[in-house]
Order: sequence, then C-alpha cells, then structure tokens
Amino acid sequence: MLAIRPRLASRLAAWVALSPALAVLVVVYIGCTTWTIWISMTASRMLPSSNFVGLRQYEALFANERWTVSVSNLVIFGTMFMIASLALGFLLAVAIDQRVRAENLLRSIFLYPFSMSFVVTGLVWQWVLNPTFGIERIGKNLGFADFKFDWIVRQDMVIYCLVFAAVWHAAGLVMAIMLAGLRGIDEDIWKAARVDGLPTWRVYVSIVVPMMGASFATASVLMATSVVRLYDLSVAMTNGGPGIASEVPAKFVMDHLFERQNIGLATAAATSMLITVAAVVGPFLYWQSRRRAAAGAH
Repeated sequence: MLAIRPRLASRLAAWVALSPALAVLVVVYIGCTTWTIWISMTASRMLPSSNFVGLRQYEALFANERWTVSVSNLVIFGTMFMIASLALGFLLAVAIDQRVRAENLLRSIFLYPFSMSFVVTGLVWQWVLNPTFGIERIGKNLGFADFKFDWIVRQDMVIYCLVFAAVWHAAGLVMAIMLAGLRGIDEDIWKAARVDGLPTWRVYVSIVVPMMGASFATASVLMATSVVRLYDLSVAMTNGGPGIASEVPAKFVMDHLFERQNIGLATAAATSMLITVAAVVGPFLYWQSRRRAAAGAH
C-alpha cells in the first residue's frame, strides 16, 4: 500500500499539472471546432443563430463563384508550391551536404526568409514584382525598352507570383529537413556505390531519395498545411486581386466573417478547410503510428 500511494500521488500531480493544457484543448480546440461545424449548418448572418438549415450553407458555398475561384487558385498554388519547394529544398540540401566552405553561413542565408512573416514576404515581393519600380523597371533602365514583367497585375499570371514568394519563403525550411535526412545516411552506402561505379545522380535517385521517405513526408505535411491556411501572403501581396484572381479560401472566410457579416457561409468554408487539413494530416499520423509500431515490434 505504501508503494502504491506515492505512485498514485505522482500520477495525480501529473494530471493536475496537465489540467490547464487539457482544458485549453477541450474548450478552445474541440469546443470551438464543434461550435464552428454547428454554426455552418444554421442560417446565421451577422450574429449566430440556432435556425438549423442542414447543408444549405454548403450548397451556397460551392455555388459561389468566388469560392470556386479560391479553391482553384489554392489547387494551382499548392501543387506548384509543394513541388518547387521540395525540389529546391532538396537540391540546396544536396549542395550543402558536399561539405562546402562557409556551410553555416549558407544555411543561415537560406533559412533567413523563413524567419520572416508572410506579411513581410508579401510586401517584399510586391515591391520586387511591381511593374513601376520592380524587375520590369530595372530591365528597362538597363536598356531593354521592350522588357515586360507585369505578372502581378495580370489575372492569368498573378497566382504564379504568389508561388514565387512562397517558395522563396519556405525552401530554406525544406532544405534544413532534407539536410538532416541526408546527414543520417550511412557513409558506407556511398562507399559501396563508389566501388560499384554508380554515377552520383543514380545513387541519389535510386538509393538516397527512397531512404529519405520520412524527411519528404514531414516536409510535405508542413508545406500542405501552409497551403491550406494561406492568407497573409495573398493579402499583403495582392489583396486577392486583380479582381479575385488571387483569392484564397482563408481570405474568403475572413472577408465573409468580418466584412460581409455572413457567419454561416464563413464557417461552412472554414469547416471545408478543416476537412481538407484532416485529409492531409490524418494519413500521415496513421503512417507514423504504423511506422513506430513496426519499429517497436523489431
């Protein structure tokens, strides 16, 4: 009995210490998420309402042209952003992994953009891409009178400007994740590859990349969640313009929540985004748990 009491006391102390975090989890996350889903099924406008309307808000949401454009933009942005970030981050990691001089300095330079907020990144790239005093003006000042780079004011090209800025912001983080994965690969593998006479590119494609599955998965999940909650960059860089050409779902939610006073439609959009995030993160968490279970079994 004397041995059990200290154990019970330590467990009780642990639960007491964790109770504030548990309360925040239940009230803020689970409670607010449940409330959001409920409100998305009501006829709420400026103020929350208990008038249940089922999936009518979702029908209105997916019939809304602005939402359709937002989702389309997010798909284009997300696909290009993830591919470019993973590819550039991996190439940067490979370059730094060659034990180059000033490695610490290069790592700091590549990681520096990630230390800035998306608002700062958006403003910087807005200046860089502005046709009046950005890249286009520099080209004309250098003597190229016909040079044009006005993507940021073109409805068909503005979304790619967001991709440029986001890749510049995130590639350093991907590089750090990939570099950690590369440094975890046994040197004996490289020695065996040299003995077999395999070209370097073949070693990376056939051996190194498959062994870095966990690094690619981690980077992909981080990038995917960044895509779904994209808001700051779009607002700071283009404010969704020209027109609604660079509109994204998070901006749609914020505009309808605070400017258009349509809480029902805004929460329906937010719930749709939540389902998207769960669809991305859920399989990754399941894969991680299976991986840990397999490792424990061995």
